[in-house]
Amino acid sequence: MQARNMIKSLAALRCVTLTKLAEMMAQATGKPYTFKSLVGKMQRGTVSLDEAYLIADLLGYKLEFVDKNTNNN
Repeated sequence: MQARNMIKSLAALRCVTLTKLAEMMAQATGKPYTFKSLVGKMQRGTVSLDEAYLIADLLGYKLEFVDKNTNNN
């Protein structure tokens, strides 16, 4: 799944608009995130890993890397 579809889906599940998400990101970081800049990053596929962690956190999720070679039975 593309990052933009994932972000849009997760935001929708939390009833958070992309405008609201951009406002939350700007407040959390002090950087000038707007609806337009967020959507642009999502369309270009240039959302950074730091931004992905921030988005997940703001929406109440966590990102983690799982070793796919570990047997989790």
